[in-house]
Amino acid sequence: MNDSVLYEVNDGIATITLNLPAKLNPIALELQEGLRDSLARVRMHNEVRAVVLTGAGKAFCVGADLSAMNPPDDGKTLGNRTAEWMQSMSHPLIEEIRALPVPVVCAVNGPAAGAGVGVALACDIVVAARSAYFYLPFLPKLGIVPDLGCTWFIPRRVGPARALGMALLDEKLGAEMAAQWGLIWACIDDGLLLLEALKIAQRLARLPAHAVLEARKAIEVSEHHSLSEQLHYESERQRELLDKPTFAEGVMAFLQKRVPVFPPR
Repeated sequence: MNDSVLYEVNDGIATITLNLPAKLNPIALELQEGLRDSLARVRMHNEVRAVVLTGAGKAFCVGADLSAMNPPDDGKTLGNRTAEWMQSMSHPLIEEIRALPVPVVCAVNGPAAGAGVGVALACDIVVAARSAYFYLPFLPKLGIVPDLGCTWFIPRRVGPARALGMALLDEKLGAEMAAQWGLIWACIDDGLLLLEALKIAQRLARLPAHAVLEARKAIEVSEHHSLSEQLHYESERQRELLDKPTFAEGVMAFLQKRVPVFPPR
């Protein structure tokens, strides 16, 4: 762990905070390393049932630290070195968020720009402060493509027309409009953001341990399935899931008119 990312656990909820506020939490290598270390701790500790990811200070994450992107002195081009770093560090980071065995709530406390948008949208539930916004400066400002999953997450949430507009028009998408479009779950008043994110995480922590993995997979594969294929997928998952103790507990709780109690992962 390093000080660029803070990690704490209370009542089964891990709070991970991006902690380079003076620079508005750029996706620097040290921050990526700290975030991946925190995700590893979540995977190791079975008492963690949900995660809240947020940023310290005025921003959530403003993407790459352009001031640190100097030409390499090892004979490689800047493009070659950056692509290698992305493939060895940034891509695993996004994939590890998506594969985490517990649900992840992202509390976007301020601007999410560039690669910071990809980090936020990799999470399962995204809520944003009313003053926050989402911004893709890649093409209009720098002539490069949106990265860290932005071109995968955004069209799947808001459709290709709005995704292309976000990529080309150099406009900041406010949190309220992001919620209306379906890019995020909800827009929340600034002073209530973290409290509401924690409430959502507490609800998610009560789910069956495998629920988030099943939900992610079912929604992702539906993108590539016909209706008949998706119906078959659903029935095959039920073939296995109906025989798990969690289903028996859910039925018993329903019959007894109580809240189901599912075991930890």
